[in-house]
Amino acid sequence: MHEPTSRAYFRVQGRAPLGGVIRPQGNKNEALPLLAACCLTDEPVVLENVPPIEDVNIMREILRQLGATVDTAADADDGIAETVTVSAAAKPDWRLPVALAGKLRGAVTLAGPLLARRGRVFLPRPGGDRIGRRRLDTHMLALQQLGAKIKIGRDGLELTAKKLTGADILLDEASVTATENAVCAAALADGDTVIRNAASEPHVQGLCRLLNRMGARVGGIGSNILTVSGVKQLHGARHRVGPDYLEVGSFIALAAVTRGEILIEDADLPNIRMIRQVFARLGIQTVAQNGGLLVPGKQKLRVQSDLGGAIPSIDDSPWPAFPADMTSVALVTATQCRGTVLIHEKMFESRLYFTDPLISMGARIVLCDPHRAVVIGPERLRGARLSSPDIRAGMAMLIAALCADGVSEIQNIIQIDRGFTRIDERLKKLGAKIERLE
Repeated sequence: MHEPTSRAYFRVQGRAPLGGVIRPQGNKNEALPLLAACCLTDEPVVLENVPPIEDVNIMREILRQLGATVDTAADADDGIAETVTVSAAAKPDWRLPVALAGKLRGAVTLAGPLLARRGRVFLPRPGGDRIGRRRLDTHMLALQQLGAKIKIGRDGLELTAKKLTGADILLDEASVTATENAVCAAALADGDTVIRNAASEPHVQGLCRLLNRMGARVGGIGSNILTVSGVKQLHGARHRVGPDYLEVGSFIALAAVTRGEILIEDADLPNIRMIRQVFARLGIQTVAQNGGLLVPGKQKLRVQSDLGGAIPSIDDSPWPAFPADMTSVALVTATQCRGTVLIHEKMFESRLYFTDPLISMGARIVLCDPHRAVVIGPERLRGARLSSPDIRAGMAMLIAALCADGVSEIQNIIQIDRGFTRIDERLKKLGAKIERLE
């Protein structure tokens, strides 16, 4: 297996139809908070179907530096899943390592578990994708209402709590990671907690189910109101990470723009309904098959106008609406569809800046402002030198390169490796002409 480095790049020969069968990896956005939740007990927690991606590797190393024992074993023959067993220390370190936490936005999910176990946590300034401002205010407000005191320093935040007490919390935004921190802290708080305007994404649901298997009492799973009855301690458990529905969406786009036919196994059908609806508006048809999803070849790729012939809009919102992390992929897909569509990315003001390289590839895109882009298609793309600014834009650029004329080079692919397991090897099996070079 390759070792991700900052010097690695992809060389991609486009216009090769992809075809065959592929299985999505485990949900990255579920795996990270599950690993953080292992700090809530010193008994072993076993997590199956964990994707061996760079972000997970960093989180595992953070846990080791906090005093945990972390064991890993292969979970599947195709190399995209591992079983990770975490035995946290009886008294885990409360100081997150600055260098590692600075590489991983998901490290912030350790705040709730460590605060609950140790009554104290130092949280360095988080790293991760540069897609705009990603505020921590909602996290802090939730933890403050449970009894935490916060000290802001030059290098980060220090939270302390002599005692966590249940509270009726109204989050000022439906933040996924703030919800995860709040529910973990509330699990060991005294009394009952209500978390209103909670995020309800599949990965939040997965975390809540793990907590219940560990002995927590979390209700309202899947809704925007979570109830938590605090318990004295939690114990070990076993949990399987669900399929990554964002990767499923990326594979739908790959099949459509390369005109190939792909069967996506274990496609997490209940959680991709909105993704399928949005792709249908771009003229992409998909067929459910025994828990998998077939994307037939040679799609028409025609934008479906709104009633009266109005230009349609694809916009993101909290679950169960279209995920923000799919907007980059939807935008690239739209460049290959006949018609005009508005992409409205409401959440992050820097995510759409990756459109400049697409325009240089020949895409007809009008970037109206940091949040809105008009895409007029179809337009044949041509190969170019690209650089991946973040995980999702990196996958979008890879999709663009695979449907473009000629050869493309994608630099900074460590960003793609952070979120997608061995993506080059897996796509080669579908017929992609892609090389990983230094």
